[in-house]
Amino acid sequence: MGDLLRALLPRPCPGCEAQLGRERGLCPACRAALRPRVETHSPLSPRPMPHLVTLGPYRGVTRRAARALKFGGARDLAGALGERLAAGVPPEWGVRAVVPVPLHASRERERGFNQAELLGQAIAAELGVPCVPALRRTRATAQQARLHAAERGANLAGAFQADGRRLPAGPVLLLDDVLTTGSTLIACRDALHAAGAGPVYFAVVAR
Repeated sequence: MGDLLRALLPRPCPGCEAQLGRERGLCPACRAALRPRVETHSPLSPRPMPHLVTLGPYRGVTRRAARALKFGGARDLAGALGERLAAGVPPEWGVRAVVPVPLHASRERERGFNQAELLGQAIAAELGVPCVPALRRTRATAQQARLHAAERGANLAGAFQADGRRLPAGPVLLLDDVLTTGSTLIACRDALHAAGAGPVYFAVVAR
């Protein structure tokens, strides 16, 4: 969508419902509210250490933006969110590629896109590294959000496979839109390690 068309069409900001005008994805105030941070505690790491970049808790602007991208088809948001996430990735991590969490093919056809892949492409462009679709879902799974915490790990057991030939040597950044129990990202990390991946860091819009 061109700048002139964006300015002419009334489009509310997904974060606050103010008019976007020529802005892409989010208004300046909502962009400024998204402050990337590196976290040392999460279900993804057994010990405290910097391993996760996030834009904050799953509430307010982050919640509304994540839902608008995933369920509202607001694809312009991927650029805005990816740009902010990339700004929080520490250079010392030495990330060589971004790997998005995959959807099963049937769900991606139903939705029309994979929100993690869109975010991954945006982050990778900012970091100057490739976005590598090195993971695939080997089977359809129940939606994690509809399961109890104890059921989520079993739901994802063996659900991901990684292609080690697509992975560069060195650290990779594994990306999803939202972190809850961490079961999806842990299953993907384990698949990457089984395929010979180096260190795996994580990024999510919200947790």
